[in-house]
Amino acid sequence: MTYRGEDILRLIPQRAPFMMVDALEERDGNSAATTLGVERNNYFILPDGTMAESGIIEHIAQSCSALAGCQALEKQPAGPPVGIIGEVKNFVCHRRPRIGEQLHTVVTFDMTFGSVTLATGSCSVGDEPIAEVKLKIFMQ
Repeated sequence: MTYRGEDILRLIPQRAPFMMVDALEERDGNSAATTLGVERNNYFILPDGTMAESGIIEHIAQSCSALAGCQALEKQPAGPPVGIIGEVKNFVCHRRPRIGEQLHTVVTFDMTFGSVTLATGSCSVGDEPIAEVKLKIFMQ
């Protein structure tokens, strides 16, 4: 199932102006694909019209949140789980995305132990890689 617009609010706890996922396009088990249009009013836009690296990490983390929310909806129709980034590891930014571009992101939950989830994420614009990261997320 695809989640867009108001439907995405069922998956992630973040709200405007801090929402960093426009849609969850696909989901397959422990992986999901999301999108984000980079707009001027985004909190993480720098004066040169690009998104800060911290914004890319936040987008990937919120993509993980959308995956966790989708998994939670399957179990019970409660609100989305709240996650806290515990560690950012092996972050590589090939370039910062620019206003007007669309980020396509794939996240995978590699392992969950108790309330800790290890995840990987990668972003691209078209076929061009933008960033990769490994995250440790604590779910509340």
